[in-house]
Amino acid sequence: MTISILAFDEKTGTYGGAATTGSLCVGGWVLRGDAESGLSASQGSLPSTLWGHDVLARMRSGETAEAAVQNVVNVDAGREERQLAALDPTGGTGAFTGANSIQSAGVRQAPGVVVAGNLLTSEAVLDACLNGFLTQTGALDLRLLKALECAADAGGDSRGLLSAAVLVVNAARPPLSLRIDYSEAPLDALAALHHRATTGLYADWANHVPTLSDPERAIPFTA
Repeated sequence: MTISILAFDEKTGTYGGAATTGSLCVGGWVLRGDAESGLSASQGSLPSTLWGHDVLARMRSGETAEAAVQNVVNVDAGREERQLAALDPTGGTGAFTGANSIQSAGVRQAPGVVVAGNLLTSEAVLDACLNGFLTQTGALDLRLLKALECAADAGGDSRGLLSAAVLVVNAARPPLSLRIDYSEAPLDALAALHHRATTGLYADWANHVPTLSDPERAIPFTA
């Protein structure tokens, strides 16, 4: 019921994820993470938010994404209804697609990036999402937005799209967590919100708040 992408930019130490779906509130259901643990995308016909939290805890303790995914999945008797992707702090990836995932469903992976989807118009959506990301240059968040756009252009969720989200984390920057919980054009709305959040006074203010690498930062801000 969703397509998601998780990626690591080794040059900047930035981790990012984006997702879109034909249902509501994809950001709250699917995307989780931070610069110390990595990122997770937990989805499916009966998604487990617990999977998203648990795989992050395992990666933060040192497990690879691949091992963390398997360890979380193997103990869940309902796993065949679910899908999980993970990106660990080294950029390693792992993924699982339950046997009962609604077709088309699957995963695509490349170094430092993993795409997962289910209830898609075809598996070509997975390829379009991955290729859309890999062929772009520039900031990670913009590449993620382009990946979702390419996935939608290839057919996207078979029901259409109603929500979208992006999450970007870096130890030296405050998190960028943007969600469109309901819209008839969620990718357009997400792009517009992203522009507002990364330009102007809001973006200037965000440069003054604490971060993981500078937890006591309190630079005075004057609008």
